[in-house]
Amino acid sequence: MLNHFMKKVFVATVLVVGVWGVPMVGLAQESSLTLEIQESPTPMTLLDVHFHDAQHGWVVGAGGTMLYTEDGGRIWKKAPRRTNMLLTAVMFADLQHGWILGQNGTILYTKNGGAQWMPQVSGTNSMLYGIFFRDAQHGWIVGARGVILITNDGGQTWDDQESGTTADLFGFHFMNAQQGWAVGALGTILVTSDGGKSWNLQATNSPATFFDITFTDSVSGWAVGTQGAIFQTLNAGKDWVDQARACGSPCIKPADLVNIQFPTPLSGRIIGERGTILMTENAGFTWEEIETVNTETLYGLSMPDPAQGFAVGDHGTIVHFHSTPSDSSSVPF
Repeated sequence: MLNHFMKKVFVATVLVVGVWGVPMVGLAQESSLTLEIQESPTPMTLLDVHFHDAQHGWVVGAGGTMLYTEDGGRIWKKAPRRTNMLLTAVMFADLQHGWILGQNGTILYTKNGGAQWMPQVSGTNSMLYGIFFRDAQHGWIVGARGVILITNDGGQTWDDQESGTTADLFGFHFMNAQQGWAVGALGTILVTSDGGKSWNLQATNSPATFFDITFTDSVSGWAVGTQGAIFQTLNAGKDWVDQARACGSPCIKPADLVNIQFPTPLSGRIIGERGTILMTENAGFTWEEIETVNTETLYGLSMPDPAQGFAVGDHGTIVHFHSTPSDSSSVPF
């Protein structure tokens, strides 16, 4: 069993895997990723993490769990509990203004960096899963049964947007004030070009549930989901191409992939079931599968800069990872 009160540093070995599931020998230099299990003050399941910069981070999870750090995760502290509800997502627009989502339409808001959290009225009893703010005033939320909410006043009021679907929506990404995508159950990918006034379905021809989506520019995007689903588009979602990795031999159920982030157009990370961590440094042409520290499922991912990130998951797991630049003249330590 994972000891949450013991730090471990692990220099991971990697297996370079092509986006079509074929090993791409010689197409990428050797690389390494340092993984550290950070000391967690809770055994509760942690569902999301957000770092606004490399030092200041928040984590939320089951039973109203709220954790924060002011030193890059060296010390995680419990914030005063504001609810016993399951908390699913956290995001800060800046160091002062942040939001937390959860069960039964729960929205918590801070305007002083988390010193105080106050409820906001969502107008729904649905589970809320994903949140995105482009500044302290303008934000969106997605949730169960096709719920999409929008605010233009920092959450003082939340208004419904017609999604056109009853599928649960888990994640979304906005490139700017007008262009955005949302993903969810039964292969659902929605797109808007007018700030969410209207949403249109994009075809994936997949039964997968998509948990997260990201775009590196206005046309290049990725969506991840159940049973190893990795879909890519190079034309803003007009076509989504299945880039899932091969099952392997012997074939076991591919891990569900839960979260994806690209802090730069070239550098990306994916996390998911059974402690899965995938990385790319070449825009997804190859994905490197990291030999992880443990097999706890990871749900939340935050990368304050391209070199490092944080992932959280089952049994209070908090993982800090840091990439080591390749050096063909030396052996990775």
